[in-house]
Amino acid sequence: MKLKDLIDGIYAGPLAQHYHDLEVAGISSDSRKVDPNEIFVALRGEQFDGRQFIPSAIAHGARVIVTDDTPAVVPGEEACVLNVADTNSFLRQIAERFYGHPSRRVNVVGITGTNGKTTISYLVESILHRAQEECGVVGTVNYRVGRQVYPAVNTTPGFLENQRLLYELAEQNIRYCVMEVSSHALVQKRVDNIQFKAAVFTNLTQDHLDYHGTMENYFAAKSRLFELVREDGVCCVNVDNDYGRRLYQQLSQHVMTFGLNPRAEIHATDIRYSVRGTEFLLVTPHGEVRIVTPLLGEFNVSNILAAVCVGFHEGICLEAIHQGIEDLQCVPGRLESVESDRDYEILIDYAHTPDALQNVLTALRRISPRRIILVFGCGGDRDRGKRPLMGQIAAAGADKIIITSDNPRTEDPERIIAEIESGITGGDYEVVVDREQAIARGLNIAGEGDIVLIAGKGHEDYQVLGDRRIDFNERSVVRKVLRC
Repeated sequence: MKLKDLIDGIYAGPLAQHYHDLEVAGISSDSRKVDPNEIFVALRGEQFDGRQFIPSAIAHGARVIVTDDTPAVVPGEEACVLNVADTNSFLRQIAERFYGHPSRRVNVVGITGTNGKTTISYLVESILHRAQEECGVVGTVNYRVGRQVYPAVNTTPGFLENQRLLYELAEQNIRYCVMEVSSHALVQKRVDNIQFKAAVFTNLTQDHLDYHGTMENYFAAKSRLFELVREDGVCCVNVDNDYGRRLYQQLSQHVMTFGLNPRAEIHATDIRYSVRGTEFLLVTPHGEVRIVTPLLGEFNVSNILAAVCVGFHEGICLEAIHQGIEDLQCVPGRLESVESDRDYEILIDYAHTPDALQNVLTALRRISPRRIILVFGCGGDRDRGKRPLMGQIAAAGADKIIITSDNPRTEDPERIIAEIESGITGGDYEVVVDREQAIARGLNIAGEGDIVLIAGKGHEDYQVLGDRRIDFNERSVVRKVLRC
């Protein structure tokens, strides 16, 4: 695309005549990834100021520099400078135009809420596959575009990456994309200008208050997703929680409700739990069907109901929805079973919030294990207020607790553990700071009929210690311990 066409109506400043017909090869906000004839947008972030990397971008071949200030180093003939008031807004507009407004060509399903986003994304993907629809997925575990799988840097990528991923889907004639949408992404406008065909609200419980400050701000951030829904789209809202009911009251678009509440349009009844999974009667305006799933717990019933809402809105029949749900056998790092020859169960789960931990412990208690042995910690440089709450929940729900490190990042692991301990007023617990040793301890004390739950990291295959990211795959750790 020619530069003059790309910026027409977006940039009103001066542009040298000989740059008008420049064929723009791409757009980047990372100077290390700039290719020749690309635009480099110098964004100001929390940690880095893109203006510092303008010389590097030019050295890599950038022909156009976008900044909100006069750069310290003014490029010569090799590049031109576009001064704009808001680099983020400018980037969103030119990225959408450069990639041909891809969300107009792909039906984007956005999922937001504290817990459940990943499982719902896998369920919607499975239902769409049963309906013979290909589907891309952008979320916490990875970004899946056709046969290409990209590692997930964030739950929701930056705006430029989102546009590129949607463009790739559109070019492959893949009609759907399921996207986990984090509160950070909504505040930072990473999904602005994306037109969502459906938006799902799961729940809202304490998390990320280090970033949002208050639950009210957190709710406001999550609510922004529903402002981005297309006129022909749907808002799927869980009305089992106060924030969901509040959101339902304030929405003016087409809303479908789901939950265990029998007044919800999509609801569940006659729920039965066992070590093999969950069984319930799915009740919908389109009929009823018995669901049998290996996914454990009431919270997964709710996740299934959310996916059903999306399926019905997209015109998928009840039978395909039923089959799609039952096709999904597991979700990476979500009550994921690690096979072994031992007479106890080993589960890995991403539960890293108070609500998620309580939900998982409640689900496991319902299947009547002899003991629940919980190995967990809390992440560093994150919401400190949830640490004592998680200690309290662990003490109430587990028979034996081993408190350890999660991703301590730049915090002292022992200080994090002490804050978890402050919420424990009773119960059997011990501290093993090293996570591998803590997992080994949990496995070594387990006996017949026990469940060892390793919580907090789930699908992650790394651990963040200080500024280092080291390989740490909990499945591999478990197998290593069991071999010894």
